[in-house]
Amino acid sequence: MKKIVIVAGGDSSEYEVSLRSAAGLYGFIDKSKYQPYVAVLHGDDWHVCPEWPESKSVAKIDRNDFSFTWNGEKTTFDMAWITIHGTPGENGRLQGYFELIGLPFSCCDTLAAALTFDKYTCNHYLNSFGIPTAKSVLLRCGQWTPEREKEHLDNILNTCGLPCFVKSNVGGSSFGTTKVKEASKLKEAIDVAFREGPSVIIESFLDGTEVTSGCYKTAEKCVCLPLTEVVSKREFFDYDAKYNGAVEEITPARLPDSVRDRIQATTSRIYDLINGCKGIIRADYIICKDDIYLLEVNTTPGMTATSFIPQEVRANGQTMAEVMDDIIADILR
Repeated sequence: MKKIVIVAGGDSSEYEVSLRSAAGLYGFIDKSKYQPYVAVLHGDDWHVCPEWPESKSVAKIDRNDFSFTWNGEKTTFDMAWITIHGTPGENGRLQGYFELIGLPFSCCDTLAAALTFDKYTCNHYLNSFGIPTAKSVLLRCGQWTPEREKEHLDNILNTCGLPCFVKSNVGGSSFGTTKVKEASKLKEAIDVAFREGPSVIIESFLDGTEVTSGCYKTAEKCVCLPLTEVVSKREFFDYDAKYNGAVEEITPARLPDSVRDRIQATTSRIYDLINGCKGIIRADYIICKDDIYLLEVNTTPGMTATSFIPQEVRANGQTMAEVMDDIIADILR
């Protein structure tokens, strides 16, 4: 029986979200075919929970080969399923480590992870292939100084206008994200976003219907999942909407077939353009009349029972166990 380690935790504000995803994946995986374990990484504390979730006992991970020893017996893994949202599991660092020690893993490779983790760089890369994105400005922490503050604020207002969205360029789950309607609130929003990481992206507001599109590919097939329409009960799809129920998520989305097909085709194309994609990705869009704008690409999407991907998998007539089996078999083939 193949041993699959679900790797969770991380060093960002999304730590708890990652643990929820790990619990979801542990529940989904077919335990008649695979022996799952959960590993939690946080700073220098890397450990496996050998009897998770029945016991909180932990065993330290040997970083030479990502193994652990429990009751005198050493266990190594056949594959890692990365579900860390944020650093080091979403930005390529963990992928590079696994590549070095030769441990197969579920999501995209080092380059693809690093690219998609940087929202500004990824969107501009995909925009160069004709995929529409919002107007945006990037700020790095070394540039955000009192002497240059007015220069940057003027540039943001001229480029993005109001309202606009201010968010961490390397964060997720809407931590540090603000919808800014007044110029006087822009500086405060930028300061908040910088608490989540070393760079901030400011994007123009797009007024339309938000949808999300999941996709995975194996050597044998491409599966574009049904779309989910996101109707937030708040100002935008913030943390409260995502995790505390202040949102209506409609799967399949209420869209004409032609629009659905365009979005699914775009997601499939993005999968191929981001060289090194593996496993499941999710692309988020805003539909503005006849135009479809990419918001961002997520290569480590949430995997709780109520997350978008599991919803879309169910709507596609599949189970998450089947999808995980597809991906694991493809990676270990």
